[in-house]
Amino acid sequence: MKIALVAEWLDAWRGGAETSTLQFTHHLMDRGVEVHVFTRSRPSPAPGLHVHTISGASMSRTRRSITFTHRVENLLQSDSFEVVHAISPCRHADIYQPRGGTVAETIERNLALLKSRPARRLKRYANRLNFKQQYALAFERRLLGHADGPLVVAVSDYVVRQLQRHYGLSDERVRKVYNGVDPDGSTAQERARHRPAVRREFNIADRDCLVLLIAHNFRLKGVKCWMEALARLVKRGVSDVRSLVIGKGDSERWHRLAARLGITEYLTFTGPSTRVREFRCAADVVVHPTYYDPCSRVVLEAMVAGLPCVTTRWDGASEVLEDGTQGFVIDDPSDVSALADRVDRLRDADLRRQLGRAAAALADRLSMARHTAEMLSLYEEMSAPGGARRRAS
Repeated sequence: MKIALVAEWLDAWRGGAETSTLQFTHHLMDRGVEVHVFTRSRPSPAPGLHVHTISGASMSRTRRSITFTHRVENLLQSDSFEVVHAISPCRHADIYQPRGGTVAETIERNLALLKSRPARRLKRYANRLNFKQQYALAFERRLLGHADGPLVVAVSDYVVRQLQRHYGLSDERVRKVYNGVDPDGSTAQERARHRPAVRREFNIADRDCLVLLIAHNFRLKGVKCWMEALARLVKRGVSDVRSLVIGKGDSERWHRLAARLGITEYLTFTGPSTRVREFRCAADVVVHPTYYDPCSRVVLEAMVAGLPCVTTRWDGASEVLEDGTQGFVIDDPSDVSALADRVDRLRDADLRRQLGRAAAALADRLSMARHTAEMLSLYEEMSAPGGARRRAS
């Protein structure tokens, strides 16, 4: 089978959607699929992967994205593929899989960060003047609103609901193929080595409950909420919780907030890191108090590694996390009291082990291998004679 995969970016450092797409391409090739990737990135060479790197030459980032889209659409018409699978919006796609969710929902959830009505009103006005955002929203409306548009693959029920609510898509146009991740891969020997090494590096005692938060967009992923929750625990006299915040959102502003909250000795910003697996080996809990996540890889990867998680109902990953069984789900990311309470409960090592075992038991259900198998079945269904293959006009 020969497929085209359209993904503007394939750099893992950019976030979970790009990492998922990279892993997915490798699983496809392992199954004998001829994969042609159309991208602006320059991924590492991989046997069997055909990379078409397309520049979006222009003076502005938005114009470069627009140019990339137009050039990809022209190239797709000059070659024949059994299925065109677009991660980035593309008018000539058979399948569109918005791994980052819809633009419309992203805008709404960023507004939810603002607590006052005047602030939200001002932000809505500013959004109307944001050319990049308005272009993306208009493109999404055309792509999803067209009667002959592509089949849309959602990575969670949350994304299914977005498609129904914002665009009224019928069940016929939408398929859910739940997100997946690769196994953690850490051996018992590696875990035994990394746990004390990481803890020594950051001056964390073995008896301390180490809480990880992994994010690039600190505001949207609820870093402030977690810092305030940790401050509440410290004020209660809790002294055995430590936290590492991993990601590229680190700045002096966050260090000042930690100082104001009195948690400087309890929380460390590590910056972006390629050692996330080592950090998971050292950790006891992962918190992800996100305002918006179509289906968080951070949570899924933590679960398959056997770590209990605390996330929110605005995360598609919460759909497989039964509250109180593999971790906890809170309704409101800004509910600092609820977040502090759940982490306080997880100070109990026996409860952590119980929830961690239950989380790890879901590994097969959450695997990228399963995700790829379901996508391949969909490819075959669409490309078969009389199948549901379609192309947007």
